Amino acid sequence: MNIEDSSKQTYISMLRGINVGGHRKIKMDDLKILYENLQLENVMTYIQSGNVVFQSNIQSCKALSDLISKQIHQQFQLDVPVIVKSIEEFNDVYENNPFVTQNKDTEKLYIIFLSENINEPVIEEINKYAGDDLFIIYKSAIYLFCTNGYGKTKLTNTFFEKKLKILATTRGWTTVSKLREIAKSSMNK
Repeated sequence: MNIEDSSKQTYISMLRGINVGGHRKIKMDDLKILYENLQLENVMTYIQSGNVVFQSNIQSCKALSDLISKQIHQQFQLDVPVIVKSIEEFNDVYENNPFVTQNKDTEKLYIIFLSENINEPVIEEINKYAGDDLFIIYKSAIYLFCTNGYGKTKLTNTFFEKKLKILATTRGWTTVSKLREIAKSSMNK
């Protein structure tokens, strides 16, 4: 399979578990340079948790994820999972969020981005732990509404990674909305 093609695509990458509680520190300026050194273009970072919008002619999210993760390991000696979504996939997840149409409090709304699609038989088992929280699996994402806030839910990023046995990273709705806005503006460059 040819993973490169002459047309550039816009991508959003989300690093898992950096700059949390003073651990696994990576400055966003250094991360931006790392991406640029990988020949990724129009690189823009957003907040300190490792959100990066960029463009590339590589047409595989998995190939980009592996490339970025490997380079982070080489440069910073950190094993950091990186989840990359195309702008089309990111928009699809954004636009199909059922909790937004239900007028749920967006401060309690999160999206867990998964490294791959999952099958839905796990829902019954996860429901045992949900309590008052609500979740909906959609392709390679989980919409999560935390009734009492993310700090009090059992449905954490780590919980889903263990239950589903795949990589995941969680972003609040405000961050997801901002990343989408940045990505849309980068497409006009």
